[in-house]
Amino acid sequence: MNFSLSSKALTSTKADCLVVGIPEKGDWPESTIQADKALDGMISRLQKDGDITGKNGSTLLLPLTGQPWGRLLLVGTGKNDDRNLVAYRTALAAAISAIKEGAAKHVLLTLSDTPATGATQSGSEKGRLNLIGRTLEEQLYTFSEYKSEQPPERKLNKVTVTASGAGKELKGAFNLGLATGRGMNYTRDLGNTPPNICHPAWLADQAKKLAKEHDCIKTEVFDEKQLKKMGMNTILAVGQGSSQPPRLIVMEYRGGNPKDKPQVLVGKGITFDTGGISLKPGAGMDEMKYDMGGSASVFGTMKVLAETRPKINVIAVVAAAENMPDGSACRPGDIIKTYSGQTVEILNTDAEGRLVLCDALAYVKKYDPAAVIDMATLTGACIIALGHHASGLLANNDELADELIAAGERTGDRAWRLPLWEEYQSLLDSNFADMQNIGDRSAGTITAACFLSRFAKEYRWAHLDIAGTAWNSGKAKGATGRPVPLLVDYLMSHAG
Repeated sequence: MNFSLSSKALTSTKADCLVVGIPEKGDWPESTIQADKALDGMISRLQKDGDITGKNGSTLLLPLTGQPWGRLLLVGTGKNDDRNLVAYRTALAAAISAIKEGAAKHVLLTLSDTPATGATQSGSEKGRLNLIGRTLEEQLYTFSEYKSEQPPERKLNKVTVTASGAGKELKGAFNLGLATGRGMNYTRDLGNTPPNICHPAWLADQAKKLAKEHDCIKTEVFDEKQLKKMGMNTILAVGQGSSQPPRLIVMEYRGGNPKDKPQVLVGKGITFDTGGISLKPGAGMDEMKYDMGGSASVFGTMKVLAETRPKINVIAVVAAAENMPDGSACRPGDIIKTYSGQTVEILNTDAEGRLVLCDALAYVKKYDPAAVIDMATLTGACIIALGHHASGLLANNDELADELIAAGERTGDRAWRLPLWEEYQSLLDSNFADMQNIGDRSAGTITAACFLSRFAKEYRWAHLDIAGTAWNSGKAKGATGRPVPLLVDYLMSHAG
C-alpha cells in the first residue's frame, strides 16, 4: 500500500474517490468547502435535503462524472464542539471501512483539517496526521494466513492524505503514525497466531528475526538450561508442565547517548494458559493464546523504534512460557525461590503471569533503568473493574504514572490508575514463604500489582494490566495491538 501526503489543491489531484468530512453542526472544514465549490454546491444540497446528516461515523458514497475524482465519500464527523479524540477516530475508521473493500484504487482523504476538541493528539494538524496514519494501518489490517482460501486482493493500493504542507514536521508525524500502526499490526499478528505455532521458542525466533531485519536491534535469548543456572526458578516453574520449554528474550535498542539510562519494557509472554493444575473452564479457553499480549506489545513497540530510529535507549525483556497441566507441572502449595532470592508459595497455578514477570523484573535491575514498564494480560479482575476501554495502571512513582496517563489520553489508548497502597500488601502474607502468589477474591488487580512491586523496589516502575484491552472477543475476535500507541507516545516523549 502506498501512503503519501499532498498539499496541492484538491482539484489538482486525480483520484478514484475523494473523502470529505461533514459536521453535524458547526462550520465546515476548508477541504469540504473546496470540494463543494468544485461540485457546484452538490454537498450543500445533499445535506440540506437530508441525504447526509453529519452524524458521527455515517457515510454516503456517490459516483461522480466530469470531475478529477470518480467517487465522493461523505463522512459524518459529528458536532464541532463535541468532537473528542474517540469521536474523531470513529469518523476516520468509518471512512476507511467504507472504501477499503470497494472499487477505488486511489483514495484522496481530506480529514486532516477536521478539528477535534478536548484531546492534545487531535488538537493539532500534526496530531491528526499521526492518528490518520495509524488508523489507516489499523483498519486495513487482515489476518488470513491460516485460511485455505485467501480473500480476493483489494483494489485499493494508494491513499493520499491532504495536509496544509508537506514539510518535515507534518511528514514525520504522519510517518510515525504509519509506523505505530504497523507496530500494532505486528503485535496483532503475534497474538492471532495459533498456540500450536506460537510457543516460547517461536517467540524467541521472532526476536532474532527482528534483529536480523533491523541492525539497530540486538537480541539475546536464554534457554531453560541458562535460566536454571541463572536462578530464574519461577519462569521455569510455570513452564515445567509443558513440552515447550520457557525462554527469556532480551532485545536492545540503543539509539540515544550511551550514557543515557534506558527505558525498560517487560512483557508477559504466556503463549497459552490452561491455568495449569488450577485448570480454567473450557469455554473460551481458546482465547488464552492472547495471554502473551504483553510480550506481543513489546515486540510491536520495538518494531516502531527500529523503523523510526529515535534518540533513546530501550531494553525490552520478554518472559515466555506455556502453562500446561501435565504430571511435572507445578502444584498449589509448591514453594519456589525466585531470581531475587525471595520465596513464593504458589496457591493458584493460574496466577502464573506474575510469576514469570517477577523474575524478569528482578533481572532488569542490572540495566540501571530510567524507568521500567511491564505490561501483562494479568487479571480478570481488571476487566470487571474497567471493562475493555482502559488498561489498568499501577505504579510506585507518581510522575511516571502521570506520564503514562497523559500518553494514553494523547493517543486514545487510555489507562486508568488504581491504588497501590501499603494496606493491600498484607493480602499476600504466607505462613510458609515470603509471600503467596494470590490474595483473596478482593482487589485482584491491585494484589497482583502488589506482588510485582516487591520485585521492583529499586527503580521507577509502572504496571499495565491489559487483560481487557489486548484483544476483542465475539464476532470481532482478534488482538487489538494495544498498548503500543501509549508506549510509543511515552517513549517518543523521552527521545532526544
